[in-house]
Amino acid sequence: MPAAAKTRPPARRTGPRKPPARKQPPWLWIGLGAVVVIALIVAVAASGGSKSSTTKTPAGVQQTRPVTVSGKSLPQFTVSPGATGQLIPELHGKSFAGAPVNVTRDGRPKLVLFVAHWCPHCQREVPLLATYLKSHPVPAGVEFITVATDTSPDYPNYPPSAWLQRVGWTTPVMADSKDETAGKAFGLPAFPYFVAVDASGKVVAQKDGEITTDGFSQLLQQAMGH
Repeated sequence: MPAAAKTRPPARRTGPRKPPARKQPPWLWIGLGAVVVIALIVAVAASGGSKSSTTKTPAGVQQTRPVTVSGKSLPQFTVSPGATGQLIPELHGKSFAGAPVNVTRDGRPKLVLFVAHWCPHCQREVPLLATYLKSHPVPAGVEFITVATDTSPDYPNYPPSAWLQRVGWTTPVMADSKDETAGKAFGLPAFPYFVAVDASGKVVAQKDGEITTDGFSQLLQQAMGH
């Protein structure tokens, strides 16, 4: 199994130092300046004079939202059996668009998946599961909820709402808070991170890192008590 992504990518990246630039004759700079000005005029004309052509996030969509927790948080997961047998804390949050998304001890078995938009392992795992779920839906009576956490515009593949929509992710998604309230409450160690919960609200399995579709199916079976 590929290793989990345990840390964020650095906010700043450093590369090899560039050699000192050679001095260019003044006439060259004047010519380059004229070319740049012409290019800018053409670009503005083509865009109808708009200040920006960047695609905007739809109104009402937010990448992070407040999350409230009730109950005792799980310890950070390290190795199995982890928090097996412990009651999960309940999470109350919202989707990117503001619809209620909750993880509660409501008598239904459930699988909770934590992902980060910048995580290369998540970027492989999520499309794999999205394709798998088209032909192998989650069993009736089982709740499958995704939590998009550790979100930052400073990291790659932002925003998470657009990424998940692009790969065809259709399960409910909770947008975690800026300080990762949901992730911390569930003992998030790395990404992706799966927590299988039985009908009584107790943890039955935890996995971090990429898993196969067979591994995903096994987690669902464990949540159902099989």
